[in-house]
Amino acid sequence: MHTPKLCDACGGRSQRQRSFSLLLTISLSTLLVPPSLAQTPAIPSPSNAPLELDLLTKPKDYVITANTINPEQLTVPSLWWAQQNSERKLLDNWIAYPASEKEPARVDLIVNEQIWSLLDSIQRYDFVNRLGSAARNFGYNVRVFNYQKEPLATYTCNFSTSPALCSIQTSVKNKIGLQRSL
Repeated sequence: MHTPKLCDACGGRSQRQRSFSLLLTISLSTLLVPPSLAQTPAIPSPSNAPLELDLLTKPKDYVITANTINPEQLTVPSLWWAQQNSERKLLDNWIAYPASEKEPARVDLIVNEQIWSLLDSIQRYDFVNRLGSAARNFGYNVRVFNYQKEPLATYTCNFSTSPALCSIQTSVKNKIGLQRSL
């Protein structure tokens, strides 16, 4: 069956509409199809090494804690400024491990769980983001723990990209005491 054209200009518009629809479909499918893994550098998983709280009282030469002071130069990573200015009650201490053959450099933050539990998820995210950004500037990933060695959050980066691609993960205890990751 043939549909008559009402005007010559309308035929061009119909063709343009089909072209636009096709272009829109191609554009949307390009956005919705996940990029190949070779194109998107992955952010590594956080370290699964155990928290070594004994290093707070008996530090070894290769780690840096909040109590480590280098009289000759700035100690890296420098989280003292963040601790003194805004995190005095929340951030109790940290242990910074330099990069090794097995793992990238990381900082384990130890927080006061009473203060941490008073924070809502946005305030926790803000804390992890601020200290994670400070540590990232020195090439360190961050893990957040309480003194019971429970993991509370991570800030992990792929430093091989520029700028570094980073991810924040937090876990939340529900009222029963079970943890879940966000």
